[in-house]
Amino acid sequence: MKWLVLFHVMVSIIGIGPTIFGTILLRKHQTISDLRHNVLLQHKLDYFPKTGGTLAVITGILLVLFGSYGSILQIWLFGSLVLYLTIQIIVIGFISPALSNLQQWLLHPDNRASTQLPPSQISALHKVSNLYWLTILLGLTIFVMMIIKPT
Repeated sequence: MKWLVLFHVMVSIIGIGPTIFGTILLRKHQTISDLRHNVLLQHKLDYFPKTGGTLAVITGILLVLFGSYGSILQIWLFGSLVLYLTIQIIVIGFISPALSNLQQWLLHPDNRASTQLPPSQISALHKVSNLYWLTILLGLTIFVMMIIKPT
């Protein structure tokens, strides 16, 4: 059981870590050339939350089923699951489409010489940046709940 807990914690860290980098890579005030580079880096980093998050949920369910943690309806267990699902909805439903739109504009050959983002792309960047901050806050809340285990 100790190995499963260790694996669960490790994949959770691997899952949330690159999300923190999203706030740095997709910050609001940077040059377009930096943003082009950072959008491509973030696209590569997005594999870690998808894999790590999925494995964290699977190992978390295994821990609840085979450990002595009690009912899934405890605030810390159920709340963590709800927060994780909220993060997934934010990432899949809001961040990914906005980031994809921004990436398409940045990488389009007609925009290679541009030195400023148009207002719609500035808005998309601000949206993505703010949503990454929200996902970090929710992710850290999950970690706090897992450590403190409020009843």
